[in-house]
Parts: sequence; C-alpha cells; structure tokens
Amino acid sequence: MPSPKILKKKEKFVDDLAEKLKNSACGVITNYKGIDVANDTKFRKSMREAGVDYFVVKNSLLNRAFAKVGLEELNVHLKGETAIALSKEDIIIAPKLVFEQVESSKGVYSIKAGFIDGKAVDKATIEEYAKLPSKDVLVSKLLFVLQAPMQKLAIGLSEVAKQKESA
Repeated sequence: MPSPKILKKKEKFVDDLAEKLKNSACGVITNYKGIDVANDTKFRKSMREAGVDYFVVKNSLLNRAFAKVGLEELNVHLKGETAIALSKEDIIIAPKLVFEQVESSKGVYSIKAGFIDGKAVDKATIEEYAKLPSKDVLVSKLLFVLQAPMQKLAIGLSEVAKQKESA
C-alpha cells in the first residue's frame, strides 16, 4: 500500500490533469511505443512551439482524470503506453501534429482516440480533423470568399466609368 504522502501527490496530479482536460478544446490519446529519442525530441519541440501540451501519463491516473471530467468512454483506450496531446484553443493543431508524427513513424506511433470540445471521439474523427486546413488557412479562405463579390462589383463599376469616359 502506498504511503499517504504518495497518494496525496497522485490525487493532486489527477486533479491538475482533470483541470487541464476541462480547459482543453481538444485532446489526442496516443500510443508512443517504439518511437526513438531523436524523433520524440523533435516531436515534443514541434508540440511546444505550437502551444500543445504533450506528456506521457499513467493509464490509471488518466482513467481517474477522465472520470472527473465526464470522459469515461475513453477509458477503453487506456492500454499499453499512453501519451496525451492537449490543445487549449485550436481543435485542429493537436490532431494535425500527432497525425504527422504517425505518418512519419510508419505505424510505430499511433492514435488511440481523443476528445473535441468535451466530447469523446474515435481515431477516425481525430484523423479527419488532422486533415483539415489550419485555422489561419480557413479564415483566409473565408475572407477571400467574402471579399470576391465586392471585388467584382468594384471591377464592374470601374469598367462602366471607363465606358462613360470614352463615350
């Protein structure tokens, strides 16, 4: 039986982890078995630069944290080695970075499942989100679509003005 001091530390860790899960827009549960140190270091650096919190966690502790935030259905995926990537605001960046790691590792690294906006999702859904363009690209496409009619109107008015000048 663990000492009360160790139990208190674990309870604090679970509470902190539950708070992180609650404050995250997206989370991806992964299996990191077989990844080499060089690739792991590079991957962790890219995650930090993107503002994604990525860490290895014991399945039993993650299980308890999921229970605290209402994501118990993800507990079936907590087998083997488990790491989790959490994104606070952007629901696309964590899946995208993890999916890139899966692709580059040729199957050594894998996605188990995840959650988006507090709802559990399967591996296929995480992969769909990973294939979406980034938030910046989506915003720029939207702005282009909204700007196009105005641009065409301005061109049309300019052509009408040119015709009236030449006549």
